[in-house]
Amino acid sequence: MATHSWNADLLVTGRIDSQRSTDIERVAEAGGAVLLAIEPDDDAAAALAGVSVNQDLGRGEWFVTLADDRAGARLDGEVAITSALRPLQPIDGGIAIAATTSIRFVHHPTVAVRHVGAGRIVTTGIADVEALQRHPTLGPFIARLLQPHAPTRTNDLGVGVVGYGPFGAMGYLHGLASTETDGLALVAAADSVGDRLIAARGDFPDLTPHDSADSLAADPSVDIAIIATPPVLHAELALQLLRAGKHVVIEKPMCLRRADADEIIATAAEHDRVVTVHQSRRWDRDWLALRHVVDGGEIGDVFNTETFVGGFEHPCRAWHSEESISGGAIYDWGSHHVDWILQLYGSSPARVLCSTHNRVWNDTTNVDQLSLWMQWDDGREATFRQSDVCAIRRPKFHVEGTKGTVEGHYEPVVTDRIVAGRGHVMDVSHHAEAPVDLAVATYDEVLGVRTTTAPPAPSPGWGFHRNLADHLLLGEPLAVRPEQSRDVVAVLEAGQRSGANGAELIELG
Repeated sequence: MATHSWNADLLVTGRIDSQRSTDIERVAEAGGAVLLAIEPDDDAAAALAGVSVNQDLGRGEWFVTLADDRAGARLDGEVAITSALRPLQPIDGGIAIAATTSIRFVHHPTVAVRHVGAGRIVTTGIADVEALQRHPTLGPFIARLLQPHAPTRTNDLGVGVVGYGPFGAMGYLHGLASTETDGLALVAAADSVGDRLIAARGDFPDLTPHDSADSLAADPSVDIAIIATPPVLHAELALQLLRAGKHVVIEKPMCLRRADADEIIATAAEHDRVVTVHQSRRWDRDWLALRHVVDGGEIGDVFNTETFVGGFEHPCRAWHSEESISGGAIYDWGSHHVDWILQLYGSSPARVLCSTHNRVWNDTTNVDQLSLWMQWDDGREATFRQSDVCAIRRPKFHVEGTKGTVEGHYEPVVTDRIVAGRGHVMDVSHHAEAPVDLAVATYDEVLGVRTTTAPPAPSPGWGFHRNLADHLLLGEPLAVRPEQSRDVVAVLEAGQRSGANGAELIELG
C-alpha cells in the first residue's frame, strides 16, 4: 500500500529529555500538529502527552477500535495491525482517547489527543510508525486527528455529471458512486443528447437534467462537477466550471496538453477550488497488492517496469478509437498505466520514446499498437505497451527490483449464467477489468530464487469518491493530486508526438 501523507509539524520517536519536551510543546502551542510515538517509562514524554506507558506488549496482530467519530467517519470501525503495542494510561483529565485496542476483551487506550494552545499532540502506542502510516485505515485516521478541527458541512455535497453518456458509460458510474458514497449526493446531469437525459432521469429520478454545461454551471445545488465527456473537451469544460465556483473532477486523461493542465491547476488555485482526476485504477486490487509488495521492500529497489493491455480484437467503434476526439490510443489505457508507473517510481521520467504500428484495423484513426518507453536520469526505465494485434497477451505487470521480480498475467474471466431458452451461457468479461494474482520471486542466499503468490488486496468500494468526500468534508489529503495527473499528461503528450514523428526521442523538461 502507498504511504499515507501526514500533515504533522513534528514526528517524534524515541525517548526525549525535558528540553526536547519544551520545544515540542512550543510547536503545539503555536498551532502545530505533533505525532508522538511514546516509549515505556519516558517521564518527559508522558508529561507532554498526558499519558504514560508502563509496558511494551511486543509484536503481534492487534485489533484497534476507532473511538473518534470525526476522524473515524467512513472508515472501518475496527481494524487489525501488526506492530509492537504499548497501551496508554491517561494521567491528565483533559486527554481524549481516539482509539483503543482489545486485549482479552478489555479495551486499552491506544491513540490519545491532547490540545495544547492552538495545536495538538497526538500520541500513539502503536510502536511501528511506518506500519501505522502505511495502514489503509489507521493512516488516514491519524492524518485526520492531526488536522485542525475546522467546521464541517452537515449536508451532502451536491454532484453534477457533465456528459452523462449512454447507459453503462462513465456518467452512470459516477452517478452510482455519488449515490452510494456518504457525503455525496447526485443532484444534476448535463448532456446535449436529450435521450441520454431521459435515461439519466430513469436511472436517478431525483436529479435535475440540464441540456448544457452552461446550465449546470449555474445550478447552485451543484458543489462538484464531474466531467465525463470525451478528452478533447476536458480542458475547456474544467476551466469553465472552476470559474463558475465548482469543485471539478475530470475523467482521465486530465486533458491532452501539459499547457492546458497547468492552466487548469492555476485556475483552481485562483478560485480556491479543488480539481482532481478520476485515476480510478489506483484502487484496483492487484495494483494495491503490487504496491504492498514493492513498498514493503520485498523486491528491493525497482529499476525496470513493463505493463501491457490489449489482445487481438477490433478496437471499439466509439470515440475512443477516433484520434481527433480521444487524443490518440495512448491517452486511453495509457492514462492508467503511466499513472501506475509514475506512482511506483515517485517521479517523472527524463525522456520518452514511443513506437507505433497501424497494420490491421484501418477503419479507425487510432494506431493498432504502441510501445511507450520511459527512462529516468538514474537509469531506471519503464515500458507501457498497448495492442489490438497481440494474439498472446503479455503480462499485465512485470516489475524488476534489486532483490526480486513481481509478475501478474492476464487470465480470461468467464462466468456461467442461465438464459431462458438457451440454458447455460458462458460470458467472457474484459480481461483488463479483472484483478490478477501476482507471482513474487525473490532471491535467498541459501535457497536461491523462491516464488510466492500475492493475491489481490482488499479495496474499499468507490475508493476515489470516498476520498473526494473525505477531503472536502474532513480535510483528508487528496489521493489524486492534480499535479500528478499533469505529469501523466506530459508523458502521454510527449509519447503521442514521438510516435507521430517516427519514434523520436523526446526530452522532458
